[in-house]
Amino acid sequence: MTTREVADKLITLCREGKHLEAVEELYADDIVSKEMPGYPGEITTGIKAVHKKSEDWLANVQEFHGSDISDPVVAGNHFTTKMSFDVTFKDRGRLQMDELCIYEVNNGKVVNEQFFYTM
Repeated sequence: MTTREVADKLITLCREGKHLEAVEELYADDIVSKEMPGYPGEITTGIKAVHKKSEDWLANVQEFHGSDISDPVVAGNHFTTKMSFDVTFKDRGRLQMDELCIYEVNNGKVVNEQFFYTM
């Protein structure tokens, strides 16, 4: 898949609430996922660990109130999207989150992702 095809597929799956399917289908075995500095699990490496991180995040969601995911902007083998969520977490209560998500694609798979946000 091209970077555009990976980007479009990831956005489609996320908009459908299929976050784990996106990881399973589109991420490389050696994926590196980066959160904001100081955030627990700041750097997660490997498909199993990134899948677990996503599972844990979703398991902590009590209720989704709304979300918005922008169309991707593609440049070479990178793409970005803005994701906004209004979520009630079991352990933190209700939060509105805005984040920029940057992805790097190599050989048709996401090899790096990094998230920039404030909450």
